[in-house]
Amino acid sequence: MKTLIKNGTVYQNGKLLKNDLLLEDDKITLLGTDLSDVACDQVIDAQNKLVAPGLVDVHVHYREPGFTHKETIKTGSLAAAHGGYTTVCAMPNLDPVPDTPEKVSELVALNKQDGVVNIKQYGAITKGLKSDQLLDYAGMKASGAFAFSNDGCGVQTAGTMYQAMLAAKKLGVALVAHVEDNSLLFGGVMNAGKRAKELGLPGILGISESSQIARDLLLAKETGVHYHVCHVSTKESVELVRLAKAHGINVTCEVSPHHLLLNEEDIPANDGFYKMNPPLRANEDQQALIAGILDGTIDMIATDHAPHSIDEKTGDMRTSAFGITGSETAFALLYTRLVKQEKILTLAQLLDLMAKNPAEKFNFAAGVLYAGATADIAIFDLENEFELKEEYYFSKGKNTPFTGQKVYGETYMTLVNGKVAYQKED
Repeated sequence: MKTLIKNGTVYQNGKLLKNDLLLEDDKITLLGTDLSDVACDQVIDAQNKLVAPGLVDVHVHYREPGFTHKETIKTGSLAAAHGGYTTVCAMPNLDPVPDTPEKVSELVALNKQDGVVNIKQYGAITKGLKSDQLLDYAGMKASGAFAFSNDGCGVQTAGTMYQAMLAAKKLGVALVAHVEDNSLLFGGVMNAGKRAKELGLPGILGISESSQIARDLLLAKETGVHYHVCHVSTKESVELVRLAKAHGINVTCEVSPHHLLLNEEDIPANDGFYKMNPPLRANEDQQALIAGILDGTIDMIATDHAPHSIDEKTGDMRTSAFGITGSETAFALLYTRLVKQEKILTLAQLLDLMAKNPAEKFNFAAGVLYAGATADIAIFDLENEFELKEEYYFSKGKNTPFTGQKVYGETYMTLVNGKVAYQKED
């Protein structure tokens, strides 16, 4: 099967070029300025559109098994394709938790069966995520786990984290940390700051995040593991990672779109749709995150796509669930705000943060377009404004405060392994 993508603006090797792409089955076989004479079975006209590497998200929650009223592998991966993602990494906070080789193997098979994008699976760091019991990491890696994480739960004991890092280092895989010291939470539901006081809500201290990062960075220095920090949200966290990189510690980190786009002052009321973990921080934290992506301290953008049912997100922040969806809104929101409107980032920088960098840091064969590469491709319409609507979402989760916003950067088509995984209806 030969497919020609013609007339598009192609992002390749850091440049935007007027090129055509020829695909043969699941591979890109040729890039050139005019390939219209090449015989092919299918033609995709990308006139006035951006042809980009498929986006890579190292942090999603698909809720299956155990919580399928929130999301399934099928709906979550459809949402990813709808957002231009072709590779995603699924977190292990499930029921049962993938904390044995057998459970990992079953979940990897289910991901392959039901997923419409490439799904890479995390194994747990400890038994059930909340214990100090270490696991058969070698067995889980052999069964398909590409890295280990307890996302949703910080590893509370330094000795446990140290031993897990040693094991991950030995296997040559990343240790991916949700950083949160439970003893410093004090029942908080949003950032401990001015807005929490105004709303009369208990706050989450920023030091609950940064203090555990400080601990883990010293452990990472000692063990040499690839230590990756999930969803950094405070200025202290950014500075700690910056300092660690300067000292040669093997650390990478991610930031979520909502922490770049919002801060605590944007929370209009006691509204569960604005409850997320880590919470929206102060304006100075938001500015530090933006500075961190500009100077390379923060390596990538990851959505932390965390779907919930409407009942779980409606009402008081004290009782609603933590989490916000992101797969279907991330690129459009970030392109509109940071590239088109505020000109904080170039389009090339945004694409690197959302495709090339995460693939490079985790050694995925993804995130770039070249002859011989797998045909994982996203085509975006950057010209026409559209509105984010609930009926627009494929995810079961509608829990995002961005619904109703008018944005640019709608996904026109997503191809995974050369096959159309999503196409906008005419």
